[in-house]
Amino acid sequence: MPQPDTDNANFTALPYAALLPRLAALVYDLFILFALTIGYGALLTLLRVIITGSAEQDLPQTALVQLPLLAGYWLTLGSYYVICWRKQGQTLGMKAWRLRTQQPGHHLVTLRQAWLRVALAPLSMAAGGVGYLLALLPSRHCWHDTATGTEVVVLPKTRK
Repeated sequence: MPQPDTDNANFTALPYAALLPRLAALVYDLFILFALTIGYGALLTLLRVIITGSAEQDLPQTALVQLPLLAGYWLTLGSYYVICWRKQGQTLGMKAWRLRTQQPGHHLVTLRQAWLRVALAPLSMAAGGVGYLLALLPSRHCWHDTATGTEVVVLPKTRK
């Protein structure tokens, strides 16, 4: 059974995040995803130089070569979200907008829920973003929130 990540078992229900703050946080995170993409590409180039002796030689365009590269790219980008959600429930973009991904009751998401969100969130964006547009309904849950048993909430402003 997951433990609450707060000392206080009596928690205050937080409001669910609206669509625009969610998308704004995603835009912020795109900068980090871009940096991870550059790092992944640099690593692949380094490996290519080590294996072939040249960065100029093209890799074969076969599924046997391309699928592992694509899987590694997906794991690299997905790991950013999984690590952030498992550690604090927030990516850097979510921190800027005071959003948090959690299970009901202020519990951090499980490893399974985090990877499932990584797999399903792009599907929510596919098909015209219909999965995200569900956040416009009164429940304010996206399709991948419901499918993974998670929620995105708005944290209260902190006083300094």
